[in-house]
This record gives sequence, C-alpha cells and structure tokens, in this order.
Amino acid sequence: MDLGVRWKLHGDGRTPAPGAVVRPDERLSWPRTVGLGAQHVVAMFGASFVAPVLMGLDPNLAITMSGVATMIFLLATRGRVPSYLGCSLSFVGVAAVIRAQGGTSATVTGAVLVVGAVLFLVGLAVQRFGARIIHAAMPPIVTGAVVMLIGFNLAPVTASTYWPQDQWTALLVMLFTGLAVVCLRGFWSRVAIFLGLVFGYGISWAFDRVFGKIHSMSPGGKLTDHWRLDLSGVAKADWIGLPHFHGPSFQWSAVLVALPVVIALVAENAGHVKAVGEMTGDPLDDELGTAISADGVASVLSTAVGGPPNTTYSENIGVMAATRVYSTAAYWAAACFALLFGVCPKFGAVVAAVPGGVLGGITVILYGMIGLLGAQIWLNAKVDLRNPLNLVPAAAGIIIGVGDVPMKFTDHFSLSGIALGTLVVITGYHALRAFAPDHLKQQQPLLDEGTSSYDAEPGTGTPRATS
Repeated sequence: MDLGVRWKLHGDGRTPAPGAVVRPDERLSWPRTVGLGAQHVVAMFGASFVAPVLMGLDPNLAITMSGVATMIFLLATRGRVPSYLGCSLSFVGVAAVIRAQGGTSATVTGAVLVVGAVLFLVGLAVQRFGARIIHAAMPPIVTGAVVMLIGFNLAPVTASTYWPQDQWTALLVMLFTGLAVVCLRGFWSRVAIFLGLVFGYGISWAFDRVFGKIHSMSPGGKLTDHWRLDLSGVAKADWIGLPHFHGPSFQWSAVLVALPVVIALVAENAGHVKAVGEMTGDPLDDELGTAISADGVASVLSTAVGGPPNTTYSENIGVMAATRVYSTAAYWAAACFALLFGVCPKFGAVVAAVPGGVLGGITVILYGMIGLLGAQIWLNAKVDLRNPLNLVPAAAGIIIGVGDVPMKFTDHFSLSGIALGTLVVITGYHALRAFAPDHLKQQQPLLDEGTSSYDAEPGTGTPRATS
C-alpha cells in the first residue's frame, strides 16, 4: 500500500532548475528538506499558538497535536496533498461563546470533537457522491455569510476582554501589525501576526520598566494593579515534559454553537486542495473527500485528548508558492519539529504569558480578517447581492450572528449568535429558493469560483461524471 512516504531525489538535491518545481513525491537533500520543514513550522507558528491561547487551551498540546494531525493528513492523502494542519482560528469565537455560557475547556473540546466527527462524515459523503452535494447545501452566498458572522461575532471579545487590559499597547500592536501586513514582502508578510506578538512582548516589557504596573482589568476580569508582562510562570516551567491532557465533556447547547463551523472548515479544505492542485499541476479533485475526512479524524483525535481542532493552513501554501518546493518530506520534517516543541513546557509558558493588551491589538485585525474572508468568497463567486434571494437570508443571519440575537424555544433550550445566525442563513436561503421565481434562481459556482471548481474535468470545463 502506497502511503506516500517514499521520495525521489530532485536533480542533484540542492537547487531546483529555473522554472522547475519539486513535486510532492520528490525531495531535496535531507539537510535542505529539514530546513524547509523548519520554515514551515515558523510559517504556521503564529496562528497555531495564538489560536489555543484565545480558546483557553494548552498551546503545548496544540503544537503537539498539529504535528500528529499533519502526519495523519499526509498518510490519508498518500502524500499527494502537501499540507500542514494547525489549530483552526474558526473556533475562537465558538470557544468564547461556550465559556461565556459557563462552559469549561472540556466543554469546548467536547463540542469541537462533535464538529470533527461531522466533518469526517461530510468527507465520506463527498467521496461517495461528489462535490455537488457541497454546492447543493452550501452555495457561495451561504458559505460567505457564515464565515463572515463567525468572524464578526468575535468583536465583543476584543472590546470587552483584551483591549481594556492595556489600550495603548493594544493600539501600538494594532498599528505595527497592520504595517507589517501591508509593507513587508514575501515570507515576512505571512508571519505578520507573529511579528506583532513579538513586538507586543517587547513593548509590554519596556512599558513595565518605564511606567511600572498598570491599573486596569486583569486577565481574570478584576480592576487591579498588575504587570503587563508576567514571566513568573516561565521561570517555574520545566524544559521537558508532556502537555496537559484532559477528556471532553458534551453539552448539547455547546455542540449547537460549534456545529456551524463545519461550513467554514469545508470551505477551507476545498480551497486548499484546489490551490495545491493548481500549483503542482496535479488535479486533486479526487482527493477532496479524503482531505476533508482526514481533517475530521485529526480534529477528533486532538480534541479527544484536550487539544484544539485543526485545519489546513494557507500560510504554508504561501511558503510553497515562494519556494516552489511541494515535497511532502518537508511537511514530515515540520511535523516532527512540532512534536519536539510540544514536549517543552517552558515554551508553553512563554505563549501563555502573552499580555492581554497585545492580544487586543492582534485580535482587532485577526477577527476582522476572519470575517472579511466571507466577503472574499462572495467576490470570487461574483455573488449578486442585488438579488433578494441572496440578500435577505445573508442580511438576517449576519445581524443575528454579529449581534448575538437570542431565540428562546423552551426554558432549557435556546439558540443565539453563531448557531442561530447560521441556521437562519441556511434554512432561509433554501426556503426562499423553493418559492422564488425562476429569474432569481441563478446557477452559482461551487463554494467560490476562485478556489473551487471540483465538478469540472481539468482543462475542459466539462462536468465530471459522479457515481
């Protein structure tokens, strides 16, 4: 059985020829491959350790399980889809909502475990029936609206939790990160969030030395005098040790809040597979269902032991595009590096010490970018918002999601925010479509035309036959 763990040496193993690419089943020399793996770790590092911190989960465990998830994904796709799986930012808002309702870390991971299981089933369905089932259930107007409301639902977290802890540091970090995203080029622009965190660490340390303690809200929500940057936990942490594991806990209210993120994960995986296929010149449409299922399995395994869910990382697509090296051997090296980082508690303590003001400046940009990805889906798919069939369900669902509008059904069951907004978008669109006149029912591309066209034969535009 071919598991994609054998690679041919590309050329002399040193530098690809001008215009040539290192294909997934090829590799450079092992020292160069290991170096590329380290570069992939740096690329995914920012988001992969920011996300668990924002979700209140162990960053060491998150990094460890990202390595495990990447290995699972590479084996499942038989080395055809080079990809790194890191902690998904799509669940940050879900975690905040669940904790606001009194949930614990176990409640968060339990809810997300169910999402991973559903994602696995979606992947199996795509394998069996083809990508048309995604198009039927989630046209671009639906996927864009859901991604948008997931991102913008996070705004109160920044406004009420992070920003008040140190508004001036938050402002400076926001400005620095924005400049880094816009002004830097190539690899450095892709790790702008990470650079913003490093800058915030330095500013917080300097402000503590110059101005002393700050009188503001502490991470616990109390108004106190405290240091901006508290590294006492770093000194106490061991250099080597296992991450903190815990089991999941299942609550229906939390599961209902988390389930809408399945839509975002399907869109992320679909876009990733299409982008990699176009870059490598190897049509990967037949791997879409496998990729989605593998992501689901990896997320189930991670959350079962207390880690966060995982998804394919666009940051690493950027590294591949810049280097033109698509070797999955480099991703195996990156996964091994992640496992090594994960067993260093001191590293986790450094991550956990990120000041609240720094997170405030980062999340202002990060949460907004998540939301605006929904608008990008609409733009790529040329969604016509003048069409009331598109406009009405999207408008209603986004306002419900962003405003955290509640709907109480019984004394013990209610929906609000992300869950209710997603339900309104999906059911509203399909219900209105059933009654809309024919001239409003325009055929729309799958997910978003810029990254997904899975039902066409490569290079022909002819519909692919599905079983």
